[in-house]
Amino acid sequence: MPLAIGDRAPSVPGAPTDGPLALVFYKVTCPTCQLAAPKLEAFQRAYPGHVHAVGQDPDETLSSFGREYAFTVPATSDGPPYEVSNAYRIETVPTTFVIGGDGAVVDVVEAWDRDGLNRASSTLAGLLGASPTAISVISDGLPGFKPG
Repeated sequence: MPLAIGDRAPSVPGAPTDGPLALVFYKVTCPTCQLAAPKLEAFQRAYPGHVHAVGQDPDETLSSFGREYAFTVPATSDGPPYEVSNAYRIETVPTTFVIGGDGAVVDVVEAWDRDGLNRASSTLAGLLGASPTAISVISDGLPGFKPG
C-alpha cells in the first residue's frame, strides 16, 4: 500500500520543495502509464512548477518516453533498487500523490483513475489557490479506470 493521506512525504531528488506538489510515479514499459502520460501532462500545463515525476527507468529511457508520449513533466530517475519508489511504498504505476506545502500527503491515486485524477487536480488547485483543471473527461475516449 502506498503512503497514506497524512503521511510525511519523503524528499525526492530534483523535485520542487517550495509549496504543494503533484508527484507521479511511472515506468516506461507500463501500458497504463503510456495511456496516462498525455493526460498526466495536463497537470504540468495547469500547475507549472508544482509537478514532478519519478520514473523507474534510466534517464535516457525517460527522455525517449517523454518524446514518444509528449510527457514533459520534469522527472527523477529511480532505478534499482528503487529507493524513492520504496520510500513511497509504490506497488502500482502510475501512482500520483498530491503533497501539501507542509510535506504531508493530501491525496493518492493509483492506476489510471479519471475521477481520482480529477479529484487530485482539484486538491492541488485548492492548495495553490488556482482554478482546477479537468485532467480527463468522458469524451476524451479513455476508460474511466485501468489498473496499472
